[in-house]
Amino acid sequence: MSRDNSVIAVYVSHEAAEAAIKELQLSGFEMKKLSIIGQDIHTDEHVVGYYNLDDRMKAWGKRGAFWGGLWGLLFGSAIFLVPGLGPLLVAGPLVAWIVGALEGAIVVGGLSIVGAALYNLGIPRDSIVRYEKALKTGRFLLIAHGARFDTTLAREILDRTGPETLDHHDHGASELRTCEKP
Repeated sequence: MSRDNSVIAVYVSHEAAEAAIKELQLSGFEMKKLSIIGQDIHTDEHVVGYYNLDDRMKAWGKRGAFWGGLWGLLFGSAIFLVPGLGPLLVAGPLVAWIVGALEGAIVVGGLSIVGAALYNLGIPRDSIVRYEKALKTGRFLLIAHGARFDTTLAREILDRTGPETLDHHDHGASELRTCEKP
């Protein structure tokens, strides 16, 4: 089990999540230590598609520019159809953690495969339940991970971007630090 520290910010819109990613990038946070996950819900009649060309994921449709930009910025990308959560788009190292959980058939009782991947990263079960609920309600999870220095920096930067919730899972400390926004 990886025991990296993690900061997980929940955003109500893809615009807010994208602004947070740009803020992290401008502040010098290493993009290979950042993941984002959100539902791919389309209510319009436009064609939506995803394809991989020359090792670059491409997308078009309602949120194609958003996801396409993130796939070019973050390390790794995937689309998962998760029972109970629906279609999820994932970019960053979380892709490898989910695939690892799938390949190893590591599913933790009562959690989705996304929850199992987070659990294997050391995220507590009660937090995972909140994150899965946030995904079901159309929120976006932005996950920064790494050494304590990295996650402390990410937490400070993300706190300025107005997330709905901001949790610091510090495995060197005895407690979860949570900042809830009104």
